[in-house]
Amino acid sequence: MIDHATRLALVAMLSDGRFHSGEALGESLGISRAAISKHIKTLQSWGLDIYRVQGKGYSLASKLELLDCDKILAQVKCSSLDLIPVIDSTNQFLLDRVGQLPQGAVCLAEYQESGRGRRGRQWLSPFGSNLYLSMYWRLDAGMAAAMGLSLVVGVAIAEALQSLGADDIKVKWPNDLYYQDRKLAGILVEMTGQAGEAAHLVIGMGLNVAMTEQEGSDIGQAWTNLTQACSHLPERNQLAATLIRRLYETLEHYENVGLDGFIERWNRLDNFLDRPVKLLIGERVVEGIARGINSQGALLLETEQGITPYVGGEISLRGC
Repeated sequence: MIDHATRLALVAMLSDGRFHSGEALGESLGISRAAISKHIKTLQSWGLDIYRVQGKGYSLASKLELLDCDKILAQVKCSSLDLIPVIDSTNQFLLDRVGQLPQGAVCLAEYQESGRGRRGRQWLSPFGSNLYLSMYWRLDAGMAAAMGLSLVVGVAIAEALQSLGADDIKVKWPNDLYYQDRKLAGILVEMTGQAGEAAHLVIGMGLNVAMTEQEGSDIGQAWTNLTQACSHLPERNQLAATLIRRLYETLEHYENVGLDGFIERWNRLDNFLDRPVKLLIGERVVEGIARGINSQGALLLETEQGITPYVGGEISLRGC
């Protein structure tokens, strides 16, 4: 494993948004100015917007609030909290430790080198711009009880963000959050276990907070940030604590009421409810009017043949 300690110390020094000379940075870290320049290039490859002005030194484009376990734990109880600034994947970190984790264990990162989304897609994860959070949960009722869990998590996150001032956050079936028809966050639920035994779930979330147009240039769909959705953007540590608390509360409630207890809440938040959509299932395209979800978490699509439930596929607004 690469030791990123020097690079992270450099980020912490630059996080105030002020200029720091290469000489001063090198003296503080005990390395040469040439080494500072090399580390700066690595940080830029992580997505950090660092620029250099002759005679003034290096500066971040804006101040950066780094995640801090103490600040998060001062706001929420958590059975286990791992903050690993640079990681391959927060989901994979927890999946590799299933069986050793307490219920509700959380992993946070500033930057994911191999972040992933649904169906094995890459999840773009620039350093410090967004929030990358995964939680472990055990369902004693087994794997069948996990049906529709990504929908429940979507409701939890949307309601948490609304409580922080992002009033118009919506959910998109089956695992995204939207703001003004643009993607704000994605959810990935991964599960291990055997039939007849408890289901071990890792619930991952990537939330765009303040990603720049340049950082998000490789995203192949319309996207947005929490900065656009909130009148007053919460601090990232407050944001993390709020999401952890809401996930705990929601997952405990889900174990008692199942998906039936969330259908009305989902439909209230559904970005596509009663709108014309197209559903892509492999090479097949089905067009109709979205009518919410049923108790199995299936998308209800109204066509000329009536209302039909669908359990797989990708939806978008008709014409998009």
